[in-house]
Amino acid sequence: MRFKKFVPVLALFLILGLAGYYIQLDYYVVRPSRAVDLKEIVTVENFEDGENGTFFLLTVTQNQANLFAAAYGYLHPQMRLNPKERVIPRDMDEKEYRELLREYMSESKHIAQVVALRRAGYDVDINSDGVKVIDFLENAPAEGTLQVGDIIQNVDHTPVMLASEVQLLVKEGKVGEEVIIDIMRNAENLRLSVPTGPHPEDQEAPFLGIYIQTLTWEPVLPLGITMDTGNIGGPSAGLMFVLELLNQLTPEDLTAGNMIAGTGTIDLDERIGRVGGVPQKVFAAENAGIDYFLVPVNNYADAKMAAQNVQLVPVSELEEVLQFLSDLADL
Repeated sequence: MRFKKFVPVLALFLILGLAGYYIQLDYYVVRPSRAVDLKEIVTVENFEDGENGTFFLLTVTQNQANLFAAAYGYLHPQMRLNPKERVIPRDMDEKEYRELLREYMSESKHIAQVVALRRAGYDVDINSDGVKVIDFLENAPAEGTLQVGDIIQNVDHTPVMLASEVQLLVKEGKVGEEVIIDIMRNAENLRLSVPTGPHPEDQEAPFLGIYIQTLTWEPVLPLGITMDTGNIGGPSAGLMFVLELLNQLTPEDLTAGNMIAGTGTIDLDERIGRVGGVPQKVFAAENAGIDYFLVPVNNYADAKMAAQNVQLVPVSELEEVLQFLSDLADL
């Protein structure tokens, strides 16, 4: 008889358990993943590994949350819950978004190749078809002025060939200021004044709220380079790709025997841009015992809140990074 009394309770717990597992919320859980030795995925032809230290890229994972994952992510100090509209464009499903991240990664690798090779003294040409507006975030300041399908040609009178260049040029302004953007729309050239608003993750950073995609482009490489990133997506490893490529292209050991990780986009002018998921990347660096963590200046405040043992190095352009590494070698 007593067992029969517990049957409804057990059934209730079973129902709640199944509901917690199967009910998907409009939130994504962001968590630290791993530190990846860049020598494992980047190879320049004829490179012979003689370095004592290592450059790492840092990854995070983000997955749609069920009730259990949302509760765990909310309570866990190394995790973060992001609303779905901050992660995936409104008119995209998750498969399309993952493909977009792969395209961002491809662009990041191409930019890194150009920057590193030019730094190493090579001439590198680029073939590009332009930058296309593909979607808008919710309440995007630019929606209504820009349209899906617009091809961006210039930002504040500066020609752009890559999505990352558009993002960095916009961030050079102030929140609320309009950005002059030249576009091609339906075979017509237009010059638009596009409003900006505060970035959801940084209220002092100007923000258009657009998802953009670099159309087909590639550098013309003077030597063989392999970059096998597998299922890692997004543009945030650009800086670290450049450093690993330079380490293989030049005779010096840029690491000076240290374990150095970092994050940040990079553009063809060697400017380093802000990225997402920085606290979780700092946690990944801490978990891997990294010595130094290179972080974009605009992400430094978030990184500082997460760092305990790793030494943070805020940077805004490649020359600052190379100077830091040079100073490190002199210690």
